Amino acid sequence: MLNKNYWESRYVEQNTGWDIGYASDPLAAYFDQLTQKDLKILIPGAGFGHEAIYLYKQGFTNVTVLDLSASALQNLKTHLPDVPDSQFIEGDFFAYSETYDLIIEQTFFCALDPDLRSDYARHMSQLLKPSGKIVGLLFNFPLTEKGPPFGGSELEYHKLFSEVFTIKKLEPYYNSIKPRRGNELFFIFESKQQPAN
Repeated sequence: MLNKNYWESRYVEQNTGWDIGYASDPLAAYFDQLTQKDLKILIPGAGFGHEAIYLYKQGFTNVTVLDLSASALQNLKTHLPDVPDSQFIEGDFFAYSETYDLIIEQTFFCALDPDLRSDYARHMSQLLKPSGKIVGLLFNFPLTEKGPPFGGSELEYHKLFSEVFTIKKLEPYYNSIKPRRGNELFFIFESKQQPAN
């Protein structure tokens, strides 16, 4: 079962084959064009948090990471010693409630049991401020029974996310690392929530 104990043991045993050791190129390129450094950003399932480290190095100061694994978060804290503990959340994504301008998706969605995908889309929408965005990468290979990672398709993602998000971008990313080449989609989804009057 893909629970807290499962993920904690993966990090303790350093069985983290999905971890490429740095912020992925498409996300780094997206971060580089952001000018609003006080954006409130969430990275769920952050793991070793390479994207968080990258963001802080670029001057973003309001980045929160969320993960089930205490070991992964502790490792990340050693790289970001000046970041307040309140921005490292050990907990369950589906039980978490706060709102953000931007949420980063990087190998979290593909690690969830596929039965949770509708819940993921709805909860992501709830965690975003009106017109907030979720940005990241999704795998583009047939959905497998065994995982993680679990696959999916562009068509499936359109169906899943278009109910609660405006699909701003969902397209193949051609500069992926070699093992993922041709199997990644870069996306930008914008919340359909309207500001309260």
